[in-house]
Amino acid sequence: MSETDEEGTTVTVTSKGQATIPKEFRDKLHIDTPGRVRFVENEQGEVVIRPVERPSELRGALASEGDSDQSATELLRDQRERDERTTNDRHGLSEQE
Repeated sequence: MSETDEEGTTVTVTSKGQATIPKEFRDKLHIDTPGRVRFVENEQGEVVIRPVERPSELRGALASEGDSDQSATELLRDQRERDERTTNDRHGLSEQE
């Protein structure tokens, strides 16, 4: 059940921690049901809900990154290493730690 007022929409959270995303927000964010979402905290401390794309929607995404002689596995490994370096830099960690 949800209530809407001038400050937003209030939803009930069950004892299992489940809440229903109101239809107006599912439509606006293009969240399919059943589907998945990601909760992300921004710099202001607000929690943002982002839809997670289905694997079928990502099909061919790596191929569109440009002409490459690397296999999809190699491209994914490279991306994982870049992500790890970015995360370490953000948290002040070095590779030796």
